[in-house]
Amino acid sequence: METPPELEDAAGDRADVKISDHEYDEEHVIAVDFGRDAGSISLDVVDDTAIVVVGREQFEFDVPVDATDVRVNDGILTIREEL
Repeated sequence: METPPELEDAAGDRADVKISDHEYDEEHVIAVDFGRDAGSISLDVVDDTAIVVVGREQFEFDVPVDATDVRVNDGILTIREEL
């Protein structure tokens, strides 16, 4: 599973956004940490599009076809794929 380019663009524009990619025995996880100063973060998934609102900024990305779960918890967006 590849990191959606829109997430990479969002991270490239802000020094406080960190993207990590982890592969475990049973899952692959892409985590996007928007930093402690991000404010409120919300996520809405409509069909195959994820809409993320971080403070006053909004961006959208296509949920990867292989993703089994997309969620936000404690300011971190995670995209999971079961292997």
